[in-house]
Amino acid sequence: MFESAAALLAEYEEIERALADPSVHGDPTALRRLNKRYAALAPTVAAHREWEAARDDAQTAAELADEDEAFAEELPALQEQEATAAERLRRLLLPRDPDDDRDVILEVKAGEGGAESALFAADLVRMYLRYAERRGWRTELLDATESDLGGYKDARVSVSAPSAVGPGQAPWARLKYEGGVHRVQRVPVTESQGRIHTSAAGVLVMPDLDDPEEVELDPHDLKVDVFRSSGPGGQSVNTTDSAVRITHLPTGLVVSCQNEKSQLQNKESALRVLRARLHQIAVEEAEAEASAQRRSQVRTVDRSERIRTYNFPENRIADHRTGYKSYNLDHVLDGDLDAVVQSAVDADEAARLAALAD
Repeated sequence: MFESAAALLAEYEEIERALADPSVHGDPTALRRLNKRYAALAPTVAAHREWEAARDDAQTAAELADEDEAFAEELPALQEQEATAAERLRRLLLPRDPDDDRDVILEVKAGEGGAESALFAADLVRMYLRYAERRGWRTELLDATESDLGGYKDARVSVSAPSAVGPGQAPWARLKYEGGVHRVQRVPVTESQGRIHTSAAGVLVMPDLDDPEEVELDPHDLKVDVFRSSGPGGQSVNTTDSAVRITHLPTGLVVSCQNEKSQLQNKESALRVLRARLHQIAVEEAEAEASAQRRSQVRTVDRSERIRTYNFPENRIADHRTGYKSYNLDHVLDGDLDAVVQSAVDADEAARLAALAD
């Protein structure tokens, strides 16, 4: 039983030996990657040890039950402990998304609804920033284009865990379900007659790569343009050509960054986003080709799929994939997003458990 745990236990021991090697500590990127994986495996290793101990206790009690009444009385409780430990281990051994231990880059873009959509996009960005703050994650606004009313036409935010975290607790493991169309129903600030309007914003979530070398970029495949940063009237605007636009010629992907005053910093941010996009494209293509491999029915990075509605008049939030609904929209927009996210996590886990049972 649980033969699949053997490979994880061996990997855990191998990482433990590697972390004891002084030479590894001279490579911050490798050290961070090892620490992340070590922390991710630790709960599974602990659960396996707990299950083994519970199994051994139950087996011993069963063997001695005929000879000693005390063991016979204790046996049902020990068997229940073994079953509980086995179920916990079984869930931890479910096939995991290989990116689950990664940080993320979030892209939020205004969609249908004009100025109101841009204001809603800004609301979503603030929601994710506050959610990250609640979970102790670091955030960085990589780039943003503001609208005239103070919203965001588009914005990119990196979200990272400051240290290694347990399985299912890294930014990607929690935020990967946020990709799609977020719809809002409310009275826009530009509406003089109090009519409720519907608008939308798109969210794209990508794993932030630990090592730039994970996605190779041939300089000959890149077209790099520099231009002067722009912003809404009344705000300070750079007077030098520090903004950077990078076009990846083979795919046609275009990424621009202008938030930093340094052209070099903007270029590094743009390359970081480009690598994340290319990695995500590669993952989606691999999933599409592996038709026999189950793909999550919950997570999506397709902006064309409406995943959630935010209804201001009723203070209601509803997730259309999981059926989750609550009337605390004001709290959710203030970063209290865990229950909404957990509904997607639970639905995804249930789908994976069902797939194993088939």
